[in-house]
Amino acid sequence: MAAQNSVLTQIARPYASALFDLAQSENQLAQVETGLSDVSRLIGESDDFSRYLRSPVISGDVKASTLEAILGKAKVNPLVGNFLRLVARNGRLFALDTIIAVFRELAAAARGETTAEVTSAAPLTDAQAAALAETLKAKLGKTVTLNQFVDPSLIGGLQVKVGSQMIDSSLKTKLAAMKIAMKEVG
Repeated sequence: MAAQNSVLTQIARPYASALFDLAQSENQLAQVETGLSDVSRLIGESDDFSRYLRSPVISGDVKASTLEAILGKAKVNPLVGNFLRLVARNGRLFALDTIIAVFRELAAAARGETTAEVTSAAPLTDAQAAALAETLKAKLGKTVTLNQFVDPSLIGGLQVKVGSQMIDSSLKTKLAAMKIAMKEVG
């Protein structure tokens, strides 16, 4: 899976960089980011649409015509619409979600922000999320956006990943470490 994500990132990065540069030069960075977020939400909400985009069985021309019909009905930023048409024409719709993620990273970096993936055993309250974001901001010196995930198997605690750095204070990990330590002793 990591190798596949690496390949997708290598495909996505030039597209995202080109769109970022164009959006920045046209002074439409916020509008493009909002438009891409809407597309990303559509992909996330519809498993059928997501599978459709990734399907190697469906030709690029069919995907492009379907996308054209969707763009015709949706009120999409013209820059985003043209970009999506280009991605479809080049047969890269399977990487669209990754392209959007890389674009968001570029836009956040331009604003001096970073993203942290936070996994907890139960959903964080707004106050907990705000406190965590403030703590990370103080440590990193950047505004931190939290992408929150819930994994009940953690039992308690948090796993926080910022870039390549990971902080794991989950009970699951602590119990696993204790189990290993006890095996070594006994």
